[in-house]
Amino acid sequence: MKILIDGYNLLHASGIFGGVRGAGGFEASRRALLDEIAAVLGPAAGIATVVFDAADAPPGLPARYAHAGIDVRFAREQGSADALIEELIEQHDSPTTLTVVSADNRVMAAARRRRAKPVASGVWLAEVRTAARAAAARIETKPPEPQTEGEVNRWLEEFGL
Repeated sequence: MKILIDGYNLLHASGIFGGVRGAGGFEASRRALLDEIAAVLGPAAGIATVVFDAADAPPGLPARYAHAGIDVRFAREQGSADALIEELIEQHDSPTTLTVVSADNRVMAAARRRRAKPVASGVWLAEVRTAARAAAARIETKPPEPQTEGEVNRWLEEFGL
């Protein structure tokens, strides 16, 4: 994992809603958010972990599953997404390579303590959306140029991926 995302925090910052009201609304909104993250990260989606509070988890949904390559977790045992995110930051074997996406002061402080890169939810989403649009525009306007593995790694690091 290179990107750790506070799911409901990003959901609220994004303005993404699944279009379903009532009991299935949270589930539809979570799915819409995960689809957006997968779209903007593209093939790099597998480096992201999104954590949600478990209080609104649909019945029967496992504590952890994959959605389009994204590691999705519900904080069932920890009591809150913040607690699970803090645990994941603490356990990360290379926290200086980790980007933590949240606007929660507690989560951001935990990221800074381990020298991970804290990024406000709205800022991160705007940056990756812009990068995805720019990449799509480059693909449409000219054929892709071959890139070395070093160049790819540099760009992934540049965008916190």
